[in-house]
Amino acid sequence: MFDHIISSEKPSNPVRITAVQESDFKKWLGKQSDAHQAWIASSGYDGKRGTHLALAGDAGTYQTIVISYVDDAKTQWDFAGLPTALPAGEYILTDDVTKNDAICEKAVLGLYLGGYRFDRYRKSEASTAKRALFAIPSNDATKRAENIARGIGLARDLINIPANDMGPEELEAAARRLGEEFGAKVTSIIGEDLNKRNFPAIYTVGKGSDRAPRLIDLHWGDENAPKVTLVGKGVCFDTGGYDLKPSSNMLLMKKDLGGSAQVLGLARMIMASGLPVRLRVLIPAVENMVSGKAYRPSDILQTRKGITVEVGNTDAEGRLVLSDALTEAAAEDPEILLDFATLTGAARVALGLGLPALFSNNDDLANGLLENGLALNDPMWRLPLWDDYRPMLDSKAADMNNISGSPYGGAIIAALFLDRFAEGAKAWAHIDLMAWNPSARPGRPEGGEAQGIRAAFKLIADRYGK
Repeated sequence: MFDHIISSEKPSNPVRITAVQESDFKKWLGKQSDAHQAWIASSGYDGKRGTHLALAGDAGTYQTIVISYVDDAKTQWDFAGLPTALPAGEYILTDDVTKNDAICEKAVLGLYLGGYRFDRYRKSEASTAKRALFAIPSNDATKRAENIARGIGLARDLINIPANDMGPEELEAAARRLGEEFGAKVTSIIGEDLNKRNFPAIYTVGKGSDRAPRLIDLHWGDENAPKVTLVGKGVCFDTGGYDLKPSSNMLLMKKDLGGSAQVLGLARMIMASGLPVRLRVLIPAVENMVSGKAYRPSDILQTRKGITVEVGNTDAEGRLVLSDALTEAAAEDPEILLDFATLTGAARVALGLGLPALFSNNDDLANGLLENGLALNDPMWRLPLWDDYRPMLDSKAADMNNISGSPYGGAIIAALFLDRFAEGAKAWAHIDLMAWNPSARPGRPEGGEAQGIRAAFKLIADRYGK
């Protein structure tokens, strides 16, 4: 996903990329040759962050690319436009970047993410076109950047693949490939075995599809290390079930496995870094379809926790499959339990598409995720598990309903539902996210997106890193 922009050999005569802080631009400009100053003036280049300009050498060819940046949480995006903006050729970062670990990591991450492409279904000419190639220094900063980028790229790819090629079985295959790469053990419980093994909610939601539902389970790391468990919603396509979505809302429902994509991308970062944790990843993988076998509104479901749930709406299926997975995860009492899910439109109405909603039963965990998110420009915003709303999930026919009768507070209601099944977990956080860029920006192309996993990885690495 990134190798097409990385030079595999040391370039013979690369164009140098020199980075200048926006606040230092005037000072830098005063040190340039008269010819370059005249060229910069005639070009109208003013050194604003994220902008660049080519400077000619003596022979009239490109000699240097100057790019302006600001050293803050968004630095990586200042560099992210280069892979698509620069003409084909070989480029190298100068010492002003490579000798500063913090800037180097951000710059290289920006190059990687700016070079991301999803061309699985494009004609071969698109993948063989000549592009800008970057010589990346071999140091710890660039290795960290590559690790983050590959985790994000994995998440993006899984979301971008359409449902005809990414059903529950294919999602399991992706988890198995990841497990094989890093020596993790991956198992699954499939179809009617879910009922036999007491995962009835996953089975009930998924049995309406011809593609068998399953619970994917990845284990990695020393059994005696601190336990970190990740749960991801893996609804590979969501029609809404009998509470059918309108066609406009169904168009993006290949992304409803976005939570599972996040946890596999995060798991890749953790395993590639060799963090000393006992990692477990649980993905309930289903399709929510309409058929003679599909569950119906007003059905009453069993769950692994023994709580019965009345179905107020079949389009609130994500919380149902997560209920069984969270019950299993919480039973092991991990040090950290995180779940990621494209769960509610209400969270998008409240916070927009680029700001996931965070809920947690642990202030220390929540604050850590929020602080890291702001520091890395991978933000979340905390919403409350508001106790006064719990009665809104009451049911006259079962222990609880999967929705409330109110049109308000939908993201909180969904989180309160999950909270019943994460009960007992000492530090649980639920991230309700979009997992999609509706329009393109440098380093963030239109399509599937990773949200919150850089922040989560930093928190885990800081707590348990070597």
